[in-house]
Amino acid sequence: MNIDIPEGRDPIEYVWGEMVPGIGTAASGFSLAVYAHTTLGLREFEAARLRIAQINGCSFCLDWRTERDGRRVEDGFADAVTGWRTADTFDDRTRLAAEYAERYATDHHGLDDEFWSRMTSHYSQTEIVELSMSIGAWLAFGRLNHVLGLDTMCVLPGH
Repeated sequence: MNIDIPEGRDPIEYVWGEMVPGIGTAASGFSLAVYAHTTLGLREFEAARLRIAQINGCSFCLDWRTERDGRRVEDGFADAVTGWRTADTFDDRTRLAAEYAERYATDHHGLDDEFWSRMTSHYSQTEIVELSMSIGAWLAFGRLNHVLGLDTMCVLPGH
């Protein structure tokens, strides 16, 4: 852990809610809104989210699986995300979500006309903005958790 947490305090609650309440509470609300208000399909949502988790190295994010209506992506999905270029279980939208997440995080200046042509042929403008905001949230907050060492302090429900 790279910051001091008062004895007996939950690190996540302290950092995200109390340490900087004017920012942490708003950031927490934005992070939660990505999950509560998404219109994206579960597989494309998770492909983008997991690719960012892999790039960030956030332990908590890597272990997390989004659940929607009692469903989660299949076992092995995270491995397929790692190999998104050749994953034979991905449709075009899922593959593009993983690609966009990776390029957004590692080469956002390289998003060229050819890429945008493919994106706009599979995603609406609204979906592109939603996916961009989601990726931005995961990138920022996953890195925050990892850099500060909070990702090793998070405990998934049921673990």
